[in-house]
Amino acid sequence: MHVRVDLALTPSQAADPVSVREHAAMESGIALDDISSVVVARRSIDARARYTVVRLVADVYANEEPPAQRPLLEDYQDVSAASECIIVGAGPAGYFAALELIEAGIKPIVLERGKDARTRRKDLRAIQQFGIVDPHSNYCFGEGGAGTYSDGKLYTRSHKRGSIEKVLRLLVEHGASSDILVDAHPHIGSNKLWAVVRNIRETIIRFGGEVRFDSHVVDFILSRKSTPDSHTTCNIEGVVLADGSEVRAQHVILATGHSARDIFRLCVRHGIEIHAKPFALGVRIEHPQALVDDVQYGCLLYTSPSPRD
Repeated sequence: MHVRVDLALTPSQAADPVSVREHAAMESGIALDDISSVVVARRSIDARARYTVVRLVADVYANEEPPAQRPLLEDYQDVSAASECIIVGAGPAGYFAALELIEAGIKPIVLERGKDARTRRKDLRAIQQFGIVDPHSNYCFGEGGAGTYSDGKLYTRSHKRGSIEKVLRLLVEHGASSDILVDAHPHIGSNKLWAVVRNIRETIIRFGGEVRFDSHVVDFILSRKSTPDSHTTCNIEGVVLADGSEVRAQHVILATGHSARDIFRLCVRHGIEIHAKPFALGVRIEHPQALVDDVQYGCLLYTSPSPRD
């Protein structure tokens, strides 16, 4: 027997598995001794009222266990001898594109202009301490992209382009906390994210893909042919790197992020149509702490000292 229930608990109750189990029994109407497992499917913090509440969506199982989930990576096969696809950029889009290609039986070749996540940290330190900026290894460029050294926030309202649960499960299988599967506003944490990124790279390589750093794409290799009806077809055959070498493949995915303006110019130069994407602008508004406490908690938690203090 399986029942899904909604619970509203205090923070201390929500942090206690015994308390969650007891409240789940009361809400579901199932005897406590008959419950075999309580699995939290969703968790959020509601601070709109006077007292903070943790809201849980929980699955209560009676006399049975929840179904086991096979790791997604168990379905991956070696693609070292498969047809190849070039991915330009080793950020989240590039790495998850590589995982999708491996799942589809295609070998990804990821080309990243910057450095791996560990080495990249030295270049960030050079920016902070000495004001020295490496144009290809900085906060925007390098393994993991612009988000590697942020909090790794994973909140989105879009469900149109694929399974968000699948993305979160892959992140957990590569070292992220399983809390991201249930939290309403999940984040991995800047102290863990770089290691998760590194683990994804190791998975790509383990299943036959390639990841090449210091590989700055400067041109596309295109073939143009005229058709009998006076039209021109254009096919991609590979890319040219800054050192003059070429990487050949019949398919190329551009996962360069918003900062690679040279790639945008390259697309325009070759007549490749690009479209501007809508963007959101965040604005920071500061309020006195006393006002925030009064609105959020209904009481005054903090008062600034008077000048005489």
